[in-house]
Amino acid sequence: MDIEVDYKPRNWARGFHASYARWAALVLHRRAGKSTAVLNHHQRAATDDAWERKRLQHVAPDHLTEPELKGLLKHRLYAHILPTLKQAKLTNWTMLKEYASVIPGCKVNESELYVRYPNGSTLQLWGADNIDALRGTALSGVSFDEYSQHPPGIFSEVISKSLADHLGYAIFCGTIKGKNQLYQAYKAGEGDDEWFSLWQDIDESIKTEDNLTSRLLQQAMFDDQGLIAKGLMTQEEFDQEWYLSVEAAIHGAYYARQLAAARKEGRIARVPYDPQLPVDTDWDLGIDDLMAIWFSQSLKSGEVRLIDYEQDTGQGLPYYAKLLHAKPYVYGQHWGPHDIRVRELGTGKSRLEVAKALGITFQVTPDIGVMDGIEAGRLLLPRCYIDAEKCSGGIEALTHYRQSFNERLREFTGKPVHDWSSHGADAFRGLAVRHKPPRARESRHRQPFERPMTGDHGWMA
Repeated sequence: MDIEVDYKPRNWARGFHASYARWAALVLHRRAGKSTAVLNHHQRAATDDAWERKRLQHVAPDHLTEPELKGLLKHRLYAHILPTLKQAKLTNWTMLKEYASVIPGCKVNESELYVRYPNGSTLQLWGADNIDALRGTALSGVSFDEYSQHPPGIFSEVISKSLADHLGYAIFCGTIKGKNQLYQAYKAGEGDDEWFSLWQDIDESIKTEDNLTSRLLQQAMFDDQGLIAKGLMTQEEFDQEWYLSVEAAIHGAYYARQLAAARKEGRIARVPYDPQLPVDTDWDLGIDDLMAIWFSQSLKSGEVRLIDYEQDTGQGLPYYAKLLHAKPYVYGQHWGPHDIRVRELGTGKSRLEVAKALGITFQVTPDIGVMDGIEAGRLLLPRCYIDAEKCSGGIEALTHYRQSFNERLREFTGKPVHDWSSHGADAFRGLAVRHKPPRARESRHRQPFERPMTGDHGWMA
C-alpha cells in the first residue's frame, strides 16, 4: 500500500536517507531540520520492511538466510532520544504523531510517547535523563538528538549493547557544543565508508537549499545579528549555532574561563599517578541518578592533580567498593556529601554506615551552599592538573555545568541546570570545598609534578 507522507527532505538529507550505513553523524546548524529528517528516517525503517531487509543485508557480515531475515524483521523497536523526556515531548511528540497519522492502523500511546505501526514495529521517544529505562531492550535503530547535551557514556555504556541483536543503526546528531561526544562521533566517522558523516554550516545550507528555505534561513540569521547588536545574543552564541564553532562557550557555563585557561596552560594533559602520594576521592552519591567520583592527589603547595574519574548509573555501593579496590591506588580519605548521613527508610541505615561495612570510611564534606561551592571550584581550578584521558567524563561534566536560563524572560535564573553534568560537577564542588587555600610560603616557585618531600600527604579542610 502506497502512503503519501507530507515530508519533503532538505537537500542535505537526501544522501542520509539513501544510505544503508550502520552509523551516521549529522552535525548541522540550528533549524537545519535534523529532528524532522531523523524521525522520518526512523518511520521509513519501521514501516518499510523491504528497506529494512536491504539495510540488514548491507550491514550483515555474512549472508542472512530468509528465516533469519524474517526473524530480524519482527517486533522492531526504534528509539529517538533527546536530552530530557520533557524536551522530547515538547519538541518532537506532536511532529511524530503528525507524520504517523497518515498511516492507517497506527496506535498512539500518549503517556509512553510511542507510535505502533500496523506491522508491529514501534517508534518511541525517550529522554537521556532516564536512559536506564532502555537497558535490556533490543533496538533496530536509535538516534541521539542534540547529542552534545547527552551524558558522554550513554552510547558506549548503555545503548550500544541494545543494538547488537538486530545489527541496529545509530544516528548521532545535533548542533555542536565544543569538542565533546558529538564532535568525537563526527571525527570517528569522517572519511569512513562504514559511516554517513555530514558537517554543514549555515553558508552551505543557504547555497544548496531551495529558494524558500534559503530565504528563511537568511532572514533568521539577519534577525540574530540584530539581537547581537542589542546585546541579547553574543557573537559566540551566533557562531556556535550557525557556524558550528567548536570554541564557542556553552551558554552560562560556570567553569568556562577556568577550563579554557587550563587548556591554554597545558594543565589538561597526561597526569600520572604518584605512588608517594595518597589518592583521595570525592563523591556525588545518587540513588537512581548517575554517580560520580573524582580521584585526586594533593600537594602542600596547593597543587591538585586530578588523576582519574568514574561515573555510572544504576549501581549500588558494593559495585563502587569493588571498583576502588580494583585500582592500583593507595587511598587517603574518601569524601561524601552531607546527605550521606541520612538514613534510608527501607533499611534504617545511612549510606555512611553501609559504605563503612564495605570498607569505605567516608569523611563528610562541609555544606556551604551550592553557589559558594561553585566559587570554591572556580578558585581551585587554576591549581589543578587534570588527566585528559582518565578524567574525560569529568572534564565534560565541568564543561557543560551551567546556569539555567529562563527563555521567556531571557535571563539566567542563578541556579544550576540539573542534568547529567550535575553529578560530576557536584563531586568536584565537594573536592573544592574541603581544600584550604595554599600557604604563601609553599606556593612559590613550585614546578608542575615536582615530587614532594617525604611525608607530604596533602592538606585537608
